[in-house]
Amino acid sequence: MTGWRCFVTGTDTGVGKTHASLALLHALRRRHGSAFGMKPVASGADQRKQGLRNADAMDLQSASQPRPEYDWVNPYCLREPTAPEIAARFEQVQIELRGIVAAYAHLSTLSPHGVVEGVGGWMAPLSAELMQADVARALGLPVVLVVGMRLGCISHGLLTARAIRADGLPLLGWIANDIDPELAHAEAYFDTLQQRLGLPCLGRLPHGHPAHLCELNLPT
Repeated sequence: MTGWRCFVTGTDTGVGKTHASLALLHALRRRHGSAFGMKPVASGADQRKQGLRNADAMDLQSASQPRPEYDWVNPYCLREPTAPEIAARFEQVQIELRGIVAAYAHLSTLSPHGVVEGVGGWMAPLSAELMQADVARALGLPVVLVVGMRLGCISHGLLTARAIRADGLPLLGWIANDIDPELAHAEAYFDTLQQRLGLPCLGRLPHGHPAHLCELNLPT
């Protein structure tokens, strides 16, 4: 069976990549019965009995079916809630592509369907030599762009889409996330993005709506 997989990125930090990734996971599970979530690099973690744990990665782990081990979902977990390259430098962690590829290979044995979530915005470096484009390229994944619907999102969305295309990665579609319920002219913002991105909209996530109840249109 051919799998449905993607790499989820966003216009910035805090635009709802994890929320969109969870919605994608639940949509995949409804359609196919199984799907795995992955967050290769996560910054901002708490020390628990089992070790460092990032809340977003744990949510992806919980939404996966079958449920994978945490270290496969999040092979690079950084304590500091800051840019991953900076957190890794201060914590003396070397983020390497081979570790991400190995974890992804393990997850791929659980299901042919999966969602890999990036960290921060598309241009947030992972190390001096590694960008998010390198991860998506190494895993052979098309990109889904999450746009947080707020003031400035039109420019941020178009610039991010341009950067992804410039990196030679295929864009599968975009997801609008209504993170600002007070955004004036929200429908006009959405329509403008829909027209100018030149991408299918996989869905629009209402503010405060649980991810497992969100409706998405997954390309076949």
